[in-house]
Amino acid sequence: MTETVRTGGCQCGAVRFRIRGALGRPSICHCRMCQKQFGGFFGPLVTVKGETEWTRDEPAYFQSSINIARGFCKQCGTPLTYKHPGGLEIAIGAFDDRSDLAPQIQVNYGSRNPWVTTIFDQPVHEDPDYYSQQEHIISFQHPDHDTEIWPVHGLKL
Repeated sequence: MTETVRTGGCQCGAVRFRIRGALGRPSICHCRMCQKQFGGFFGPLVTVKGETEWTRDEPAYFQSSINIARGFCKQCGTPLTYKHPGGLEIAIGAFDDRSDLAPQIQVNYGSRNPWVTTIFDQPVHEDPDYYSQQEHIISFQHPDHDTEIWPVHGLKL
């Protein structure tokens, strides 16, 4: 049987990780601290069961409460981790392949924004001219795979 290996990292590529073995339960947390950490409606996280190997630098941490430290890239600010007494969770969006990490549970549901359950019922913006303009953007985002060098585009952050 082949061991599962997961990789991921921050938006700029300054922090990269590798996890061997199965992951725990993917979730979304509606607490106000997760909303603020992610700058979004909730925090999407997955529990790490084994060891996390930081293959390029490692997160900086903000102690958000007595038992919780939240990790992020000190170069680009990408939210990466949630450390608590029971272990470590990693932001789902930081994984290179997120296709099988659909959240299975919602945490702190009582703190959710009341409209969060209807956001995907809203109209979809489908302007072909808008999307063709996106092809002209020059992205400095790190690709969704490990690279030998960083920064990939020769930029110094």
